[in-house]
Amino acid sequence: MRALGTAWSPLAAATACLALAACGAGRSGEPSVTVVSGGGIKAGPKVGTGAGARPAAAKLVADPQESESYPAPATVHHAAAAAPVKAGEAIVAAGAPSDAEVKAELQQMQSVEQSAKKARHARLTPVPGGQSIGGDGTIPIPTNVPETVQKVVAGANEIADFPYVFGGGHASFIDNAYDCSGSVSYALAAGGLLSRPETSGELERWGAPGPGRYITVMANAGHTYMYVDGIMFNTAGRSGVYASRWQVSEANNSGFVVRHWPGL
Repeated sequence: MRALGTAWSPLAAATACLALAACGAGRSGEPSVTVVSGGGIKAGPKVGTGAGARPAAAKLVADPQESESYPAPATVHHAAAAAPVKAGEAIVAAGAPSDAEVKAELQQMQSVEQSAKKARHARLTPVPGGQSIGGDGTIPIPTNVPETVQKVVAGANEIADFPYVFGGGHASFIDNAYDCSGSVSYALAAGGLLSRPETSGELERWGAPGPGRYITVMANAGHTYMYVDGIMFNTAGRSGVYASRWQVSEANNSGFVVRHWPGL
């Protein structure tokens, strides 16, 4: 994550923190949050009554990078994703060490992890016309990382090639298209790091300030993306409607609030 070093000055982060708006409105006629039973998914605070009640903190603006996300035309129909927790649990690498085991070995493993991360990133090849990775659009689940991180990667893989639709993934985690914050929310929920979809403005306050060792979320009023084990997961910069959200490049991180989950 080279670009992180120059991208989040204190002034830029403080300015971005003031924004409460975010991409990802619940689409017309749909509830903004649907409770997904099981796996610790819970409803957030709402205003209003009935199925259409909205989270109290969510204010919405257009995603300024929407055009780079290849919004799906009305004729595109994609099958709905599974619940994110199930997606995260389904593809975790066999024999993965526990969080406690990984933390105890971090000091000894750091140089090895960094070398492996660089080699893994170097093997990813973009498809023509953008920065999305080729193949089936997924990345291998790393083994020498905490299980939570593995689950986030598995969740992100589940929706990597889904279309972009503004508001997608906010009426429910289970959807057939996802916008920027819907995408990040789904992957984080697969790792148990979110209990409901959040807008990009809400993600400015997710976790703790600063970059993480494994997961770094970048958020401002209108757009959000993240780096997971050094690889960018972003709706902007994709190579087509069904191109992957995993990308080989690094974004210009200026103007984004930098957040991570404590310990990750």
